[in-house]
Amino acid sequence: MKGINFVSTWFRDWYSIFVHELRLIFSDAGAMVIFFVGGLLYPVLYNLIYMNGTVDEMPVAVVDLSDGAYSRRYLQKVDATRECEILLYCTSLEEARQLMQKRTVHGIIYVPADFDSRIVRGEQGFISTYADMSSFLYYKSLTMGTSLAMLDEMHQIQIENYQLPQMVEPEENMPYNRPFSYTIFFISAALMLVIQQTMFYGSSLLAGTLREQNRSFASLPRQLQGLGVGRVVLGRGAAYMAVYLVVGTIIALLVPWLFRLPQRADWTEIMILLLFFIVDCIFFTFTWSTLIWKRETVFVLFLSASPIILFLTGFSWPTSAIPTFWQWVSYLFPSTFGCRAFINLNTAGGTLATVAPEIRALAIQAAVYYFLSCAAIYVENLIVKKRG
Repeated sequence: MKGINFVSTWFRDWYSIFVHELRLIFSDAGAMVIFFVGGLLYPVLYNLIYMNGTVDEMPVAVVDLSDGAYSRRYLQKVDATRECEILLYCTSLEEARQLMQKRTVHGIIYVPADFDSRIVRGEQGFISTYADMSSFLYYKSLTMGTSLAMLDEMHQIQIENYQLPQMVEPEENMPYNRPFSYTIFFISAALMLVIQQTMFYGSSLLAGTLREQNRSFASLPRQLQGLGVGRVVLGRGAAYMAVYLVVGTIIALLVPWLFRLPQRADWTEIMILLLFFIVDCIFFTFTWSTLIWKRETVFVLFLSASPIILFLTGFSWPTSAIPTFWQWVSYLFPSTFGCRAFINLNTAGGTLATVAPEIRALAIQAAVYYFLSCAAIYVENLIVKKRG
């Protein structure tokens, strides 16, 4: 009988906390803006900014001080790429710089005077590039065009100098991102990060507001009939789960469909991944939001932490090349595993078996953060009692 009473009291308290948290969310204008406006606007805004995803035939200026056979052949290959178009040849770097300032060109290729002589002597030749950084796509196009041409030129020089037969004709094949679109490259990682960051900032905003008012979630167990901090964590978590099942579904399913991003996974597989990811983000948020004691602290974190967390996902740099210290730091964030799983599942066309290691990591991380969030509430409760 006592067990039945305990369970009924526990669920009654859990429901009270669930309703209480929903009321807090929908009564705070700042939290509503972050959850719904930010959570839904950012993915759309990112896609609109990078809608094309590529810059083709980007106009560049060339300063060829070498003017030899090798430099001319290399520049012809650059001009033949999809990414770059050599618009003008300049006699000095200053002349090319003025063209870039006038936005006549968006990139400069500088070939030093000793380029051809170095190649003839069998030494390494150097070429410098300068890109208009008003858009990252300019930098990407210039780097891609010059790098692809350089790789082909190096291969040609080896054949000529060492008389190597070309036994195998190289063939380029990029099945998951054929146009090398920055939209496909970037948005897949950004979508999952938006879920984590908006949840953390919105929830921390609420937590900081309550603590500024000398209230906190740690005092809830004393106001209710049951015992235990687990019902507090799970009751609050259910409120965020209800909100982010809607927000997350729109972000992960509707936004890619709306902007025609790759959707190679079944929607049920995406929803399974979302469930693990959202649960992990909830307990991650509850754990680290205990450090937020001022409402405005959230906005400082927003500016400084988001770019670092995004690059730690490994979407733009091989994870094997990330230093060990930063790899361990990346394991603190659900986005590290959520972004990788979403890219492998939705963009690369993998299956749940393919992303099983990431889902397993999300489950372990969620369990750890659940107990840490319970411990954080327990410790804060002791501090509140001591102060009171």
